[in-house]
Amino acid sequence: MLNKVFILVVMFSFFASFKAEKNFIVESSELHQNIHKDYRLINAPSLSFEAYQQAIKGFRNLSKQNPQIKKNLIGIVDFSKSSNQKRFYIIDLNQNKVLYHTLVAHGQKSGEEFANYFSNIPESHQSSLGFYQTLNTYHGKHGLSLRLEGLEKCNDKAFDRAIVIHQADYVSKEFIRKNGRLGRSFGCPALPSENYEEIIDLIKEGMCLFIYHPSPDYHASSEILKDSNI
Repeated sequence: MLNKVFILVVMFSFFASFKAEKNFIVESSELHQNIHKDYRLINAPSLSFEAYQQAIKGFRNLSKQNPQIKKNLIGIVDFSKSSNQKRFYIIDLNQNKVLYHTLVAHGQKSGEEFANYFSNIPESHQSSLGFYQTLNTYHGKHGLSLRLEGLEKCNDKAFDRAIVIHQADYVSKEFIRKNGRLGRSFGCPALPSENYEEIIDLIKEGMCLFIYHPSPDYHASSEILKDSNI
């Protein structure tokens, strides 16, 4: 009798586990299809799909955990691209529309034209990958600036490092024309002078920002991406 009960318990557990796994696969497949659909709708072919997919994965997870995260906006910096290309995207998730697409600098020690080296160490003058939340604004040596909070181990010193969004004269087509590449920062995602105040005002106080690079080390270590069910 005990053996029969044990067998029934094992079988029930197996089928329950199988059903849960099947539901997970179906749900994951539907979410993945939705991400593909939304990616096509935003019509931003210069934004790599992998960058967009990872950004949405993390955004979904963070927005469930953090009520302060804006639900309608996401910012993506695509460091797989040359600094001579526009690689900062601000996307309205409700309308599946790119609101701003602009140049953005990486850190001096992250590379020349391309960003390939990243650090969370103070005074490294390198950019840090991963997910951030925008905080409040202030006026500093670069004018209106926006503080950032790093949400991962690889960028959690961003606030102490004074990694902020600000404008810079070296972020311009003219600088590229004269120097062959965009200027570089001390690790901040610096923007062109045009429209930067509008951009900062839009994204301040709670927007999810994702700085992407096709780094296998980052992808393997990110807890935010691991927690996603996509």
